[in-house]
Amino acid sequence: MLLAPVHTTEPELHAPLLPPSHAHRPPPLKIRIGLKMFLTFLLSFIVPPVWSVHMSWENWRSALRNGGDEFEPPISQPHIVFILVDDQGFRDVGYHGSEIKTPNLDRLAAQGVKLENYYVQPLCSPSRSQLMTGRYQIHTGLQHSIIRATQPNCLPLENITLPQKLKEAGYSTHMVGKWHLGFYKRGCLPTQRGFDTFFGSLLGSGDYYSHYKCEGPGMCGYDLYEGEEAAWEQDRGLYSTVMFTRKAVSILANHDPHKQPLFLYLAYQAVHSPLQVPARYLERYKGIPNPHRRKYAAMVSCLDEAIHNLTLALKHFGYYDNTVIVYSTDNGGQPLAGGSNWPLRGSKATYWEGGIRGVGFVHSPLLVKKGSKCLTLVHITDWFPTLVTLGGGTLDEDQNLDGYDVWEAISEGRPSPRLDILHNIDPIYIKAKNGSWKAGYGLWNTAVQAALRVGHWKLLTGVPGYSDWVPPQTFSNQRLTTRHHNERVRWDRGKSIWLFNITADPYERVDLSQQYPHIVKKMLMRLVQYNKTAVPVRYPAKDLRSNPQYNGGVWGPWYKDEKQERNEEEERYNNLLTNHLGKRRWKNKSRNIKLKRKAEH
Repeated sequence: MLLAPVHTTEPELHAPLLPPSHAHRPPPLKIRIGLKMFLTFLLSFIVPPVWSVHMSWENWRSALRNGGDEFEPPISQPHIVFILVDDQGFRDVGYHGSEIKTPNLDRLAAQGVKLENYYVQPLCSPSRSQLMTGRYQIHTGLQHSIIRATQPNCLPLENITLPQKLKEAGYSTHMVGKWHLGFYKRGCLPTQRGFDTFFGSLLGSGDYYSHYKCEGPGMCGYDLYEGEEAAWEQDRGLYSTVMFTRKAVSILANHDPHKQPLFLYLAYQAVHSPLQVPARYLERYKGIPNPHRRKYAAMVSCLDEAIHNLTLALKHFGYYDNTVIVYSTDNGGQPLAGGSNWPLRGSKATYWEGGIRGVGFVHSPLLVKKGSKCLTLVHITDWFPTLVTLGGGTLDEDQNLDGYDVWEAISEGRPSPRLDILHNIDPIYIKAKNGSWKAGYGLWNTAVQAALRVGHWKLLTGVPGYSDWVPPQTFSNQRLTTRHHNERVRWDRGKSIWLFNITADPYERVDLSQQYPHIVKKMLMRLVQYNKTAVPVRYPAKDLRSNPQYNGGVWGPWYKDEKQERNEEEERYNNLLTNHLGKRRWKNKSRNIKLKRKAEH
């Protein structure tokens, strides 16, 4: 049902002049307010006041197509919607030439700004930590691998987070989806790190329907949260992409966009393994013979549809005209799980371009140069200062941010303030057998895994990871794990240092380390300078207390410091003492009653 607009304009000059009582002038203020209240009341029957996570796609998608409430003027601060997708490969979007159909992502990107020189980290936790803090891994202690479910580890509490800064600026902050920044104690949870609400998972992956995850034999548990409690009552076995989108729409429906700015962080589980998807999305990819690629493609299509429904909700509820939407993947695709980074080299978990060059775009009516490409360097750490500044927040000098405010570079096409990127230095990962100080000109031990970008140049040391180029035709009906193609690179060549001109050679096919030793030395010196600012690595051993069987079958906080344990021990002692004294008093009272009855008889 479409509502007719309320006409408040004066009559056109050629309209016949009528007596004042009949002139087409705006109704008095009281009548306009009354009319608005009546229309709002009428809309309440069309649009449910509380949008349920369990409404069907069809029910609320058809409702969303009806126009939204546009009566209130927009607030000055923009609403921010940050969409983080898991394991989407560089090629796995329509506008990068994929066979996977993503019409909605293509349209949003085409009408916004495509980030075509955009970098993330090669794994989940590292990208998320840098998004949340605006700081490199070497400055948070998360240089090595990911935060595992069994580790007493999380994003260090001394780091101020993006939602905390936006909350200071007056934003309502909400997170839906995958956290993966640790949960071993309560202070690590999203609602303790700046989010007003949280609905999603704490771990890095899990079943899309049951929301269970096993970290080994006898280490299985439930992983779906509402706030700081397991969301048993919210769970109807819904596919997580659908469930998270409906929750996001519910948040939009129950917030007033004209009174307070909103920050929504929507971190999808898709398209991370396990490869699961509703059957109806598989129909359109019958022609893909490889089962991994077919399921993966269907998962991307479901995700594309979810983004479309989210955009409809933004328009319907009056957010869209004052909203900045950021879309980003967290790392490169995994070919063994159906992802494709072609024509880039490498995959997820590597420092080749295929592991760190991200799919990304910004869509917003607030952009100055819509329909353009941003070719200057942008890194995931840049979102912290960019979004805080855009939201009217303040940046503290003592935060020592590694990110830059790149809004003008994105929106107006100006040069980016970013000239280099430290992809990482991992002092624990030293697997390069031929790495040495000698190979690093006495400046750097090339056994250490490290990667650095300065201008056009990119330097890698140690073992950067799986280095194949995986062309589309590789996705045959054979299993990728047993298929070797012509471009496989063996690691017995004795190399531990590489130099590429990424601008001229984005596919990393021509190593220039021997031709330009002076460039190598300069970049090694830059690594040395960065390494001087690094903090110790946080990568604790497995803690058996993390087992969900000790926590009611749920993955959740388990760690207690000495003060907590002492307080709980005192509380148990007091309860025990109270119970003991109560029992003694009851025994004495009971004995007195018996003696009194005996005396009476």
